[in-house]
Amino acid sequence: MAQDVLCEVNNCVYNEKGNRCGASQIYVVSNTGNKADSSDETDCKTFKRQ
Repeated sequence: MAQDVLCEVNNCVYNEKGNRCGASQIYVVSNTGNKADSSDETDCKTFKRQ
């Protein structure tokens, strides 16, 4: 499992120093069904605006 999750979305409540994600869990979904062929076809559902 990944130890360091990076995020460049500065207005997310989970964004911490060094562009680290401080969320206890990350939820990523495919916007094309249950499979994706690239990161462009995915969305982070963990995002919460500050």
